[in-house]
Amino acid sequence: MPTNKLAVLGLGSRSTLYYLSELNRLYNEAKGDYSTCPFILLNADFNAINSLLPYTSNELDKAVEQYTTEIENLNAEHLLIPNITLHETIDRLNISKNVLHPISLSIKKIKDNKWDKVILFGSFFSMNASYINDQLNSNGIQISLPKEEDMRFIDDVRKHIYSETETPEMIEKYHLLINTYSKKHPVILSCTELSILKPKGNKNLLDMADVQIKQAIKYILK
Repeated sequence: MPTNKLAVLGLGSRSTLYYLSELNRLYNEAKGDYSTCPFILLNADFNAINSLLPYTSNELDKAVEQYTTEIENLNAEHLLIPNITLHETIDRLNISKNVLHPISLSIKKIKDNKWDKVILFGSFFSMNASYINDQLNSNGIQISLPKEEDMRFIDDVRKHIYSETETPEMIEKYHLLINTYSKKHPVILSCTELSILKPKGNKNLLDMADVQIKQAIKYILK
């Protein structure tokens, strides 16, 4: 069996579909005609995993490990996981595949852009937790957070996008918030739901999901 370069772990429906759509779009841009991105998709029971998030635990390790063990047996080199928070659990597991890690890839991009201070947008949990903050800080990148009322609004946006109940007014306010904060410092999106309906064309906006996806395409096209 020929080696397939990429395996994708299917998780939340809307965020996974965003990743798959972007993989196909970028691959088609590179290859043309009717090209679609070659990858192996292993769809997980996300309800079993999501009910244990956002905190790490032995129970969550076991719930995820049953899928990563199956992926280890697939003929693929790289692993793409469409959930930023879940990478804290992935870090706890012994995985031989090259995990396209959103945080390490984003740190490299931030350094390439010569940014030393950024503003973090994510779930209310991830904005206040140490997982992302500590890794950026240890690489000389200072983290700033939105005001608490804005953090709670961002978290509401995340929940509505996940349940597909967002309104045009909510998304307009979300875009305005990103554009306002990004005038001070670059904004980093660290939540896959927030990636789905982000504003376009803001050069001071870095999306962890897009960084993962673009790296996956680079590997596939090698």
